[in-house]
Amino acid sequence: MTMKPKPAQAPTLPRNSILKGDCIAVMEGLPAGSIDLIFADPPYNLQLKGDLHRPDNSLVDAVNDSWDQFSSFAAYDRFTVQWLAAARRLLKPNGAIWVIGSYHNIFRVGAALQDQGFWILNDVIWRKANPMPNFRGKRLTNAHETLIWASRDEGARYTFNYEALKSLNDGVQMRSDWVLPLCTGHERLKDANGDKAHPTQKPVSLLHRVIVGTTNPGDVVLDPFFGTGTTGAVAAMLGRDWIGIEREPAYIAAASERMARVRPYDADALGITGSKRAEPRVPFGAVVERGMLRPGEVMRSFNARHTARVRVDGTLVAESCTGSIHQVGAALEGAPSCNGWTYWHFQREGRMIPIDILRQQIRAEMDAPRTH
Repeated sequence: MTMKPKPAQAPTLPRNSILKGDCIAVMEGLPAGSIDLIFADPPYNLQLKGDLHRPDNSLVDAVNDSWDQFSSFAAYDRFTVQWLAAARRLLKPNGAIWVIGSYHNIFRVGAALQDQGFWILNDVIWRKANPMPNFRGKRLTNAHETLIWASRDEGARYTFNYEALKSLNDGVQMRSDWVLPLCTGHERLKDANGDKAHPTQKPVSLLHRVIVGTTNPGDVVLDPFFGTGTTGAVAAMLGRDWIGIEREPAYIAAASERMARVRPYDADALGITGSKRAEPRVPFGAVVERGMLRPGEVMRSFNARHTARVRVDGTLVAESCTGSIHQVGAALEGAPSCNGWTYWHFQREGRMIPIDILRQQIRAEMDAPRTH
């Protein structure tokens, strides 16, 4: 009797672990379509031609490691195309990627992203609140880095927590220029000699904004250039799973020690301000059906200039028009549109209350856990 060969098992996703090796080879060994978000801080290919000194002749601790050195722009471009192709294969259909870089490489990376089929959503300028000065005085002080945010495909339903980012920004819509400090002080990891453990360690604040804004708890975040693990540390604190890929033993050691110290935030602290568009739709008729407003009851506009009466079918009737809460409000104001939920108010105990309060009560009932 011949035995049928067993089908090869699909690789499992090694969540919450650091994978040692070349990022391209490691990514090619992970299951396709398994990652929600990739944050990539690839080599910048700085093309330094020697040491950089301050005016007092002290040496600047610049990026001169072998991992940042490529023989030519063509060699760097080949590397970029290869790792981006491996990254795109890993993303879920609605997944997204962030790539950060400097003027040395970000334009080449941006072109490669588009050539690979990614769809660019935004570029973000990280303006450093405390940049390193230009010691030679021959160029402008390089005070920013650029991030590119892209979905895997055009038309993808990528995650964007608009209201959460707005809340982080004191209730003002988040812009594409972010003023955040460099990683310094107690946040900067040091090696046994007291030197920087990694020359381009990113600040926690930058990753906090990225992960809160473009992932949800339980999502998987991959960093193919893990370094000392800022992406993993922030993801873990925010209740996301993470995977880091790194080939340098010293960085792996520093990141492993760092991840062992990470304490996730309490579950009740992970809630964010949700998008109103994602909330359950409630028709105004439901307010009438439940007796929260009686047919015939008078409602007033927020500016007290107009009144209308509620009808049994959830429409309003005013002196000059009849229709939905939105249609009547727009007609009375002579406006192209109107949010009737915030426009119309009803009176209770001498107070004028927006009807949106009633919609929120119904939504709370819909979200409440059911008991049997």
